[in-house]
Amino acid sequence: MSVIRAKIASRVLGPGDRLPSVRRFSESMRVSPSTVVEAYDRLEAEGIIRARRSSGFYVTGANVPPMALAEMGPSRQRSVDPFWVSKQSLDADPSVLKPGCGWLPADWMPNAALRRGLRALGRADDAVLSDYGSTRGSLVLRRLLLGRFADEGITATADQIMLTASGTQAIDLICRLLLRPGDTVLVDDPCYFNFQALLRAHLVRIVGIPFTPTGPDTSAFEQAIVDESPRLYITNSALHNPTGASISPQTAHRLLSAAAGHGLTIVEDDIFADFEPTLSPRLSILDGLNRVIRIGSFSKTLSASVRCGYIAARADWIEGIVDLQVATSFGGPSPVATELIAGVLAGGSYRKHMDEVRQRLTRARKEAIDRLAQLGLAPWIIPRGGFYLWCRLPDGHDSAVIAQRSIEEKVVLAPGNVFSVSQSATSFLRFNVAQLSDKRIFAVIKRAMERCTR
Repeated sequence: MSVIRAKIASRVLGPGDRLPSVRRFSESMRVSPSTVVEAYDRLEAEGIIRARRSSGFYVTGANVPPMALAEMGPSRQRSVDPFWVSKQSLDADPSVLKPGCGWLPADWMPNAALRRGLRALGRADDAVLSDYGSTRGSLVLRRLLLGRFADEGITATADQIMLTASGTQAIDLICRLLLRPGDTVLVDDPCYFNFQALLRAHLVRIVGIPFTPTGPDTSAFEQAIVDESPRLYITNSALHNPTGASISPQTAHRLLSAAAGHGLTIVEDDIFADFEPTLSPRLSILDGLNRVIRIGSFSKTLSASVRCGYIAARADWIEGIVDLQVATSFGGPSPVATELIAGVLAGGSYRKHMDEVRQRLTRARKEAIDRLAQLGLAPWIIPRGGFYLWCRLPDGHDSAVIAQRSIEEKVVLAPGNVFSVSQSATSFLRFNVAQLSDKRIFAVIKRAMERCTR
């Protein structure tokens, strides 16, 4: 009975769905048919299922509990659950150190430019301060993005781009457009943990593709397309989260060829683009926004407080996503946010800001590698940019246990299995090199490792 309740609560079974026959369910659960009959009778008495003569048992939709995302999917210990790990960083008080978080420190951001932009907004038209955002978002900001795409070799028009409230909302809207419950989605293994959390909400099946220093394992990717018939693949091509790797030209071409042969749509999250010293291969550039949808945001480079994302795709898909954004948000992102971001991007200070950030990250990365080496932690690869280091612990150490020990001393880490669909990253931690300047972090990790080996 608990199995059926769990499937209904997680929306694996929905109103009108037929339950397995008594015989088939008893065989799959390895219990007697009488046990299944008793369970079905109890559920029917509670109004959760209903018997139909000569047809079987069906879910009624009554007494279905609210969706609990944290309880959906395979059971995980708290320290590698995406929701718990996110909350530790987002809800931490200022005294907590966060080398596992996914953003730059506040004093690394272009705060002077943002303040100038906010003062300028005080002189803006009343509509900017008071009205809803247009359905596609600020034309000024979209044109700035189109200019950047053109520099990269993407030929696109204004009707192929729209703005969203965030990068996460961009993926959510794409999922609403293209996915149905029960569909299969491919992700990298490891991948950004909130991809997994968001996909849970869409009630889809998640299949991980092993990730290599040059991108996803192409043989595994090709086999998964044949075996799983996925609808979507979500990835970071450049400065991959969490590994920091960038896709090679050979891998990019094989992925696109395999995807095209099976009608697979790819979502390329390009949120770390401006951290690259030079442009690496992009699936969206090679594909020309045909089967590849490109998304991004400005939360990593400008401000996570002034949130805004974007989607670049085929015009007919954008039209459908615009309708979904109207239905779920009634218009695009805040005009205050989009005008502020457009003003900073158009000014000369942004390029200088990013040049300085890249230089600071290069220094911070070298210092982090040296300090972590003293603890026996080694990076999986040396990224060409960005702020992530994917580091392997010495043999015998479990990153989830290290994270649990560290949080007791107010240090939030990101253990490997929070990123891994297959739970095969037990010995890895993701570090943010920009958040590693406090020497107390290394002392806490050292103590945690010592406690785990006693």
